[in-house]
Amino acid sequence: MREEAVAGLAVRSGGLYVDGTLGGGGHARAILDATNPSGKLIGFDRDQTALLYAQEWARAYPNRVTLVHDNFSRLDDHLTQLGIEHVDGILCDLGVSSVQLDRYERGFSYQADAPLDMRMDQTQGETAADWIATCSVQELTHIFFTYGEERFSRRIAERIVALRQQAPIQTTGQLADIVKDAIPAPTRRTGPHPARRVFQALRIAINDELGSLERLIPIALARLAIGGRLALISFHSLEDRIIKQRFLEAAKGCVCPPQFPKCVCGREEQFRVIAKKGIVPSDRELEENPRSRSARLRIIERISNTSQP
Repeated sequence: MREEAVAGLAVRSGGLYVDGTLGGGGHARAILDATNPSGKLIGFDRDQTALLYAQEWARAYPNRVTLVHDNFSRLDDHLTQLGIEHVDGILCDLGVSSVQLDRYERGFSYQADAPLDMRMDQTQGETAADWIATCSVQELTHIFFTYGEERFSRRIAERIVALRQQAPIQTTGQLADIVKDAIPAPTRRTGPHPARRVFQALRIAINDELGSLERLIPIALARLAIGGRLALISFHSLEDRIIKQRFLEAAKGCVCPPQFPKCVCGREEQFRVIAKKGIVPSDRELEENPRSRSARLRIIERISNTSQP
């Protein structure tokens, strides 16, 4: 959704923008092209591979790109270190990049047998193999149900715990087979791959994706200049629900009870939501990039700097 995201940011020449998820750099380069000749971009990514690639394409934009190896939820710290108070727009394309999915050795995909890693930042933290080696049945059940909405969560968790006592579960192929065997045969015959929800749930938990998103939104909103926009692209209902709720809360004006004859809270609107139902991929996008089928873009704009009482 590159075109929709850049258009939604309402980028302007000479503006300062943040891409919180560089990935392959498609969004970042589109922002830089749209802000020629002097627009600047601060690009975040937890994945060192993405940053190494960014160092290459950033040469085409001399003195316009700052790269940061960190989680976007630490945006506030880095902007402070850079001496920046406000930016004109922030974009984050949440989830796993195509580069990560297609590199099977990263352990995000159930399509091939590879080390069970799933870390977006491979320089720190526990791998997925570490997690499932130590989590209890209750913990695994909670992760699979909460983050994957998997209705056979407990059956899968129990089977993992039983089989890991016989041998360590260290590859994506092992885990995919365990999940498949734990799910009733009639259910396996229809719908997506039976391991899809479990892999999603583990990835979200290991990388603290929802927690990072929750921390990002208030920080990002506070750092927007007047007219600046925050654009977030989500890929599943858990992310989209958080974004929708936080945007609606931020865009509230008066919060006095409806029976009050006039406002006494003094709260004024600081933000407005753009396209309240969100923006979904076009037919052309779906044809060119089937992985975008579940994507939804939500945008919010700062309209005032009035402080709340």
